[in-house]
Amino acid sequence: MTTTPTATSAPTTPTSRTSLTLAATVLTGVLALYIALVAVGNITDFGTNQQYVRHVLAMDTTFKDDHLMWRAITSTALQDTAYVAIIAWETAAAAVLVWGTWLWARRDHTRARRFSTYGLLMLILLFGAGFIAIGGEWFAMWQSKTWNGVDAATRVFLLSGVALIVNHLPARDER
Repeated sequence: MTTTPTATSAPTTPTSRTSLTLAATVLTGVLALYIALVAVGNITDFGTNQQYVRHVLAMDTTFKDDHLMWRAITSTALQDTAYVAIIAWETAAAAVLVWGTWLWARRDHTRARRFSTYGLLMLILLFGAGFIAIGGEWFAMWQSKTWNGVDAATRVFLLSGVALIVNHLPARDER
């Protein structure tokens, strides 16, 4: 039995579902590409960001306030362990987001939303909790003129949040 839409029922618009899916796919894909390039860069040019992590954790370019310097981690072994953990997290997030993008492209919306959510939350944790909160505040990275990544981390954190919101917008037929 087929029903025809009445004047009070909202017609299903394939374009709204298609455009929402496209937006979720593109945003997830852009962040997948970004974090994959970051991970590859950190693996192939290990030393550049290794120095960044070492300086942030050592707090050697901050104001050197005695009330904060007890937080500094000066052991290069611990600094390098933190850096390798960051690279592993970036690599895992990239893989999850690439998979989420693939699922969006295949129109497997339920699994795409789930995997994209996992990957985007991984980025939010890395850039929000890791770089903004821990690096920026605990290790006073905001005080450094040379090794301050708070602005860059904030951009990725915000873009990840926008992508997460778009990923969870209901399609018209879900409302």
